[in-house]
Amino acid sequence: MRSNRSSYRHLWPFIQAEWPLFVRTFVGVLGYVITAALLPLLAREIAGSIGSGDVRQTAYWLGLAVIDFTVQNVFLYVERVGAIAAAQNIVLAVRRQVYKNLHGLDIDYFANAQTGDLAYRITEDTDKIGEVITKMSQQFISCVLQIVAFTGYILYLNWQLSLTGIVIMPILALLISFFGRKMLTRSRRNQQEISNLSSLLTEVFGSIRIVHAFAAQKYELTRFSQEAQKNRDAKYRAEHITAIQYPVLGFLQAMGVMLLFLVGAWQISIDNLTPADLISFLTAVALLISPIDLATQHYNLYKQTEASAERVFELMNLKPTLVEQADAIALPAITGKVDYDQVSFGYVPNPYKVEQGFDREFDREWEHEFDHGSLNRTHNKTQTSEAAPDLILSELNLKVHPGEVIALVGPSGAGKTTIVNLLMRFYDPQAGRVLIDGIDIKTVTIDSLRHQIGIVPQETTLFSGTVAQNIAYGQTKLDYAAIEAAAKIANAHEFISQLSKGYDTWVGERGTNFSGGQKQRIAIARAILLNPRILILDEATSALDPESEALVQEALERAMENRTVFIIAHRLSTVRQANRILFLEKGKILESGTHAELLAHKGRYAQFYTQQFEG
Repeated sequence: MRSNRSSYRHLWPFIQAEWPLFVRTFVGVLGYVITAALLPLLAREIAGSIGSGDVRQTAYWLGLAVIDFTVQNVFLYVERVGAIAAAQNIVLAVRRQVYKNLHGLDIDYFANAQTGDLAYRITEDTDKIGEVITKMSQQFISCVLQIVAFTGYILYLNWQLSLTGIVIMPILALLISFFGRKMLTRSRRNQQEISNLSSLLTEVFGSIRIVHAFAAQKYELTRFSQEAQKNRDAKYRAEHITAIQYPVLGFLQAMGVMLLFLVGAWQISIDNLTPADLISFLTAVALLISPIDLATQHYNLYKQTEASAERVFELMNLKPTLVEQADAIALPAITGKVDYDQVSFGYVPNPYKVEQGFDREFDREWEHEFDHGSLNRTHNKTQTSEAAPDLILSELNLKVHPGEVIALVGPSGAGKTTIVNLLMRFYDPQAGRVLIDGIDIKTVTIDSLRHQIGIVPQETTLFSGTVAQNIAYGQTKLDYAAIEAAAKIANAHEFISQLSKGYDTWVGERGTNFSGGQKQRIAIARAILLNPRILILDEATSALDPESEALVQEALERAMENRTVFIIAHRLSTVRQANRILFLEKGKILESGTHAELLAHKGRYAQFYTQQFEG
């Protein structure tokens, strides 16, 4: 169940930081309202001078009206500039804070999150917060003050006539509140469906080769059509509220104006009001209608955007499950000794408490308005997994000496990747300790730990930027001499030198303008540039052609010199030269030894080897 407290309360610290701009905005708003409030008075004088036939007096009052309009627009400029500047500063601060918080979360969160949804929240949802801040700080406050000023003026002119208009106000207020609640519930669904559509597009366009390879265009078109239909339905329901609201409110306003004419004529007939007063009164009422309409629109926007605020601050309020100790120290320079001491570990499904559903009132309403089958909806309420995880590693003991090359071999799910994930402290074990040079890695800062461990993944990721920036990824200053030295060790210098701009050549999105072997050698250079004492190789040659594999294998042999190395082996041809091969199965080390020793033992490793190479 959602909290009844507004998500906008999280904006308060950001608003406080921009108080000088909001003060300037309020000065502009106040000046605008005061100059607007003078218009009914000027209208009264203009009507009186026209009625008396005094042209000079009419020109005088018209001149004052021109000056009033001019000053009013100057104040309008002041309030708008202040509001826009404050809103954009807040958007920037919120966006930075959300992005920073996401980077502090664990790998687990991103394993369950949709990248398209995250991108939409950081961009579109955050922009909507900026829009509502602009409108509320400038126009909404201005509208409220105008309503107060004009209502006070018409009460002063003729209270009997004023009561005729004021009696309609409570009805309008109740309707606006009713429509606002409906708008919020529908906007929540609308935002979720937009995010789902965005996530689908990100997924498909990021895997377009697979889509074409499997001739799955029609399948993806069907999926897109279904999501787009859900998005269309959600958007329609949200806009349908507005379509109902404005005719209803407009009709009430029109009836109120007609009633004013009737009562005004009666007041003049009994000498309770002059024609000039009636014109001034009607001018104030006419000027009152626009602020009421705008206030209604801005209230609708406020309720619509509250759904966006919920989604943005949901990300900001997420807390990592893996945290540094308060007294964590920087890991000193290491030799590369690694110990796994009675380590047990299992992956916890979805450890983050994330709101994925909607409030019950909304769910009931949505179910009533849409056919269940056509939407294929599922209810995912807030939940945290408290069940004990299935263990991947069970009481694992392993000692690795400095400079030793360890190959991890075994069937899928045996725990090979888990062992290096724990070493990088992507996760913490449920029991036991992981030590480097005798230091429990839980007692050191995460940055100092990972800066001394290099990794060459199986699937290389290149980022938009230059080749040099990709090799020196994460470093703000580029040392081209060090970058080139790392590239030479990685067998990458030769092909990089032949590029149009060498190390300053731009890498396209995901490095699609490079071959697999070239990307892998850039990844090796990236790891070497850190000069780590521990190196992790996640089968870096598994997807390469023979020529590229030879170049990469040579680069890896250079990179492995004088380092502690963990090789995650999917192909056994890459592990023969390891000092020690560990065969894992069901989270336990079944066999340990050199390639020759394990073949002679004729155990599980030998069976594995025979299956892969001798059929």
